[in-house]
Amino acid sequence: MRGLGAADTRPMTQSVQAQQPGQPQHLDPVATELVVEEVLGARIPVFANRHRALHEVLAASVEHGERPYIVTLEGRLSFAEHARRVSSLAQALREEHGVRPGDRVAIAAANSQAWIETFWATVSIGAVAVGCNAWWAPRELEHALQLTRPTLVVADEKRRAQLPSTLAVLAIESDVDRLATAHPDAPLPSADVAEDDPAVILFTSGTSGRPKGAVHTHRNLCSVLGFHRHNDAVAAAFGDPTAPQDKVYLLAMPLFHVGSLHNLTVPRLATGSTVALHLGAFDPARVLQLVQDARVTHWGAVPTMANRLLEFDRVRDYDTSSLYAFALASAPSSTAFKERLRSHLPFAGALVDSYGLTESCTAVAVATPMDVAEGSGTLGTPVIGVEMEVRDPFGEVLPPGEEGEICARGPGLFLGYAAESDNAECFDDDGFFHTGDVGQRTAEGAIVFTGRIKDLINRGGEKISAKEVEDLLHTHPGVLEAAVEGRLGRGPAPHSHRQSRRGAFRRLDLPPAPHLPAGLQLSQRRNVQRAMLEL
Repeated sequence: MRGLGAADTRPMTQSVQAQQPGQPQHLDPVATELVVEEVLGARIPVFANRHRALHEVLAASVEHGERPYIVTLEGRLSFAEHARRVSSLAQALREEHGVRPGDRVAIAAANSQAWIETFWATVSIGAVAVGCNAWWAPRELEHALQLTRPTLVVADEKRRAQLPSTLAVLAIESDVDRLATAHPDAPLPSADVAEDDPAVILFTSGTSGRPKGAVHTHRNLCSVLGFHRHNDAVAAAFGDPTAPQDKVYLLAMPLFHVGSLHNLTVPRLATGSTVALHLGAFDPARVLQLVQDARVTHWGAVPTMANRLLEFDRVRDYDTSSLYAFALASAPSSTAFKERLRSHLPFAGALVDSYGLTESCTAVAVATPMDVAEGSGTLGTPVIGVEMEVRDPFGEVLPPGEEGEICARGPGLFLGYAAESDNAECFDDDGFFHTGDVGQRTAEGAIVFTGRIKDLINRGGEKISAKEVEDLLHTHPGVLEAAVEGRLGRGPAPHSHRQSRRGAFRRLDLPPAPHLPAGLQLSQRRNVQRAMLEL
């Protein structure tokens, strides 16, 4: 993990004004003011007005009273009741289960209200919430638990069956509700933690090897709050008539993903807005029913979900008129795919795209609806507080138009990986994280993503982007997803693949490969597809 090193004394490479061209000058300074401070040995821009720890966010949320924090098709939970339940649960974790600051509490379960309550109770007493991927095979869950060594595991029935008997386990379906009501007069929890103390561990699969645990700090998550408050301020300055506390955000991705946990669950508690929580596997009909009933205003969807909506022929049977902000997240999408979304979905007219990673906690670059409409293929410009550079293999910064590795630095960038062996060369001496993604910057400062370093194909000295070929294949109406890889030798590849809209692989000279689960995000599916190409 990162430690203290030589401070970076170079001037900031961007400003708030540079990130929002033409923005009004009457933005709320409380939400937008940046100062430069030393963080883990590097001088970086941070929000001047910020929470220093997550228990402060919980304490401040009681001001929202009886307004709804979480709504589902089955019920609702107010901010006040959430604070009472989390306070009781936090006291039980301390007194009955011996959870202390710095201890790990693993959550291995599908999305639920209890998942969110367990998260807040854990981080508010200074412990570290470990979000386990609910899609993991038993060996992957075992690896994560061995890596993080939790004091306690909170799991649903399906995951409990995979746990060794030596672990202390709470049933999320029953024990959490019992403990959340056991101490009705419990005070709001707090802990003596520093901004750069660990708060969360989430896992990222990468292109090879076992899942890596990305360690996120209180500073990381509180900086995400600042990013969302800044977005609200910019929206208001440009005439958005909806106040932050009146916005409703759909949460349909898993809570072990930064898109749902860091960018929905956490900032909504701070801004007083509502989380519309979809329960169960992604089902277009139930999701759209929730959009209609909860009057959802904002939805950040992964491309796989958007594909499911394109295939669902009853989208217009539901009232989605409240939904005015629809964004693509997690995996970069082709221009052709975005065009299909705008043509087929009534709420995708003002489409937003973004670029981020598990390691960055939130987006590091955002493409506005104007950027997306231009069809330039950029992922937009760096968000407030984030510096981005494109570097060559020797670490030198490349000029606009030249392709290299995308690097990012900012208060949201993670502390490091849980396994020290995974941290080699992921940060440089200046505090920039080397993403492993390839791209270039335009003259205007926008980021163009071209693929992963491992996805570049070297043909006679010429570098070919696998993503570029995949994007071209995606323009064909008969192709839902595609994976491209290079092969050594002069002849044709020994086999090729195509996934039709029926969802099954077609292999020319090998038996059909197994069907990929519909829940996988596009980037994960590409990794699986490329792994299959090696069979």
